[in-house]
Amino acid sequence: MGHLDHATFGWLTPVLSYAMACIGAALGLRCTVRALATSGRSRRNWLLTAASAIGTGIWTMHFVAMLGFSVSGTDIRYDVPLTIVSLVVAMVVVGAGVFAVGYGRDRGRALFLGGLTTGLGVASMHYLGMAALRLHGDVDYDPVLVGISVVIAVIAATAALWAALNIKSPIAVAVASLVMGVAVSSMHYTGMIAVKVQVSPSGEALPGATAMQFIFPLAVGLGSYLFLTAAFVALSPTAGEREASESAQRPVESVAR
Repeated sequence: MGHLDHATFGWLTPVLSYAMACIGAALGLRCTVRALATSGRSRRNWLLTAASAIGTGIWTMHFVAMLGFSVSGTDIRYDVPLTIVSLVVAMVVVGAGVFAVGYGRDRGRALFLGGLTTGLGVASMHYLGMAALRLHGDVDYDPVLVGISVVIAVIAATAALWAALNIKSPIAVAVASLVMGVAVSSMHYTGMIAVKVQVSPSGEALPGATAMQFIFPLAVGLGSYLFLTAAFVALSPTAGEREASESAQRPVESVAR
């Protein structure tokens, strides 16, 4: 049995991964709040941005945390296509959940379906990412802990969507995002504690890319996307601000005529 270390670099990767989860949750919540205040194409675009932000944040959180994962007695590589598939799954399934809430007429039903779909998407992304691991040995899981991690993912997703429907102020969204970061990180590390590795020492080269060759550059790129999206959301006027601006312009136009 290989010794598993989930924090090879100490607190660096857990803290950074938590920050990524919080940023993704905050952006997703703010974009969903913006979407619910609009209609038509604008609502669709905000929901797409919310899905990409949440999906990117969760994926980046997972693989930043995985930068600190090591197993004694074996190197670790990542299957590149499968890792990318895990990112696509995260965005698509999270998008389905967000759109269910954004367009659902019955909010209770939409919240249930959206939370379940999004939570299962988060869990699928996590275990697809784990399936991309390549090492000398066999990977097994504790089924009870796997089940608990999935339940945490569904609860976390449902709570996030509930917050999007009911919380409007930026401060409340920030607090909800911090809580969501804890929930997503808890899901990840619960799933990681469920991992068991039986190492089979071998001199053969492992297929795939190392974390620093592939995961780190991609995580940095997606992290940059999150920060740019945050700037875009912060600078975009809200529906209330647009209405106030239009109202202020009407008297000026009337006088000009």
